[in-house]
Amino acid sequence: MVQAQSYAKTQRDPVPAPEPDILVRFTGVEKTYDGITLVIQDLNLDVQKGEFLTLLGPSGSGKTTALMMLAGFELPTRGTISIAGEDITRVPPYKRGIGVVFQNYALFPHMTVAENLAFPLSVRGIGQRERTERVANALDMVRLSDLGGRMPQQLSGGQQQRIALARALIFEPKLVLMDEPLGALDKQLREHMQYEIKSLHDRLGVTVIYVTHDQGEALTMSDRVAVFNEGRIQQIASPREIYERPISAFVAQFIGENNKIDATLDSVQSGRGVAVTRAGHRIICDPAPGLARGDHVLVSIRPEAIFLADQDAGFDNEMDATVTGVIYHGDHVRLQLDAANGQELVVKAPVRHAQGTTLGMKVRLGWNARDARALAAA
Repeated sequence: MVQAQSYAKTQRDPVPAPEPDILVRFTGVEKTYDGITLVIQDLNLDVQKGEFLTLLGPSGSGKTTALMMLAGFELPTRGTISIAGEDITRVPPYKRGIGVVFQNYALFPHMTVAENLAFPLSVRGIGQRERTERVANALDMVRLSDLGGRMPQQLSGGQQQRIALARALIFEPKLVLMDEPLGALDKQLREHMQYEIKSLHDRLGVTVIYVTHDQGEALTMSDRVAVFNEGRIQQIASPREIYERPISAFVAQFIGENNKIDATLDSVQSGRGVAVTRAGHRIICDPAPGLARGDHVLVSIRPEAIFLADQDAGFDNEMDATVTGVIYHGDHVRLQLDAANGQELVVKAPVRHAQGTTLGMKVRLGWNARDARALAAA
């Protein structure tokens, strides 16, 4: 974290004129709890209407603090937050019209499922007849139509999470915030609920901002992913671009598994580079923006992008290696290898391609330049 100047009072920047497709805008937002350390640094972020945006990062990176400021449970130290062009920086949470889903579901234990769903409608003054109709529609939406009379403790974890989701959507908010909503579920149910939530988003067209530290969850569900670290967005892009074209070593390492090869960039020309390892091995690569000849780089290669190569297979890069580990994972085999340049590498190979691979075997590896991303080592 960086050191912040001491703020005698909260400062706010003017809100720029709204743009038609932007629902949420953070402008110059900062947050400090002690007047010294910034947990959010100069956050400028636009969220499009109907978008599913995931805030992803390790614990303490600032992603949940950003979400809580948008919900109104935390106040920025500096900057402004707007929804549909309206400054809501000082608007209390209950007046923001935002649906919120938490990890612990936050269902009222003394109310039935139907009463839990009706509660946000009753506090908004919606009449009994319309409440009954909306509750029935909400239960049908999450495929729990026959459970309205049950108490929350009579539901499974997945059913409780569906009810919490329905309650956040029942008053038809423009925006729904989700803070680690699937963290308490087991792996199989969590994966099932990812598709449930994404399907609801696609059908309803509501804007969703989702916080998680689970990289697979972010890649599966999102239109865009904002990767946080030390209070800043390190990269914001589509899941595919984040995974295949990271712009920093932190993003490459945090999003999925990757091999890192220490090298020096020897040349950059027409978007293609050549990196040279300490052992003198040349790697044709895809350099991140801003790199130049002589820069110390880490060449990032995803394990599934490295292949067991036949002779003259036509890869941009090839390297000899020795198999040091073979682990069966059902849909693939994970190979650990010592490469000829002294580098330890991991390869995820389809089972049919790795048949007969044994410890100590000499193999030839191959990968293409577009899959070797050169990133600044710092």
